[in-house]
Amino acid sequence: MRVMHSTLPDGLTYQPDFVSEEMADALVAALDGSSWDETLKRRVQHFGYRYDYRARAVIGDAYLGALPDWLREIVARMVSAGHFPHPPDQVIANEYHPGQGISAHVDCVPCFGDNIASLSLLSPCEMIFRHPATGEKRVLMLEPRSLLKMDGPARYQWTHEIPARQADTVDGEKRPRRRRISLTFRNVVRTTGEAQR
Repeated sequence: MRVMHSTLPDGLTYQPDFVSEEMADALVAALDGSSWDETLKRRVQHFGYRYDYRARAVIGDAYLGALPDWLREIVARMVSAGHFPHPPDQVIANEYHPGQGISAHVDCVPCFGDNIASLSLLSPCEMIFRHPATGEKRVLMLEPRSLLKMDGPARYQWTHEIPARQADTVDGEKRPRRRRISLTFRNVVRTTGEAQR
């Protein structure tokens, strides 16, 4: 079941329980069986294409090969659910420990297509959306195994961020963070240039 929140940016879809607990465990096991890149403040893995954080682009030698088999079932489900018109060909895994986050950004516009989806694994955490032109702010708690999809205004006109904190407060209740992994699915635009992130 897809959930459209009237208080959230246009073009944002949130789908709880997009994957089963068994599939989530299998994804985490596959990632932990692969090599994490530790050159950033948080650990990452790239699949399909490598995003160059210094150049802020997907440069010519970025192709890493086809997505691994263990990602293809998720990709097929996203396409069949209507989240993507074509299978995503680039995936990045980000690992967050308590106290880690990511600053406000819009995913690289020249690098990636109109649809961005992120699957949350392990710990819940709060994501904040901001509209730079209007100053509006929206907040969404990302639960484990949920899928967040951004297109239209949510993709291009709003920034999104994860505050660097040890816990989130939901309905007056403090929820400590644990290790969290996100898998972000995108389509690479073949001609890229300078971009925001």
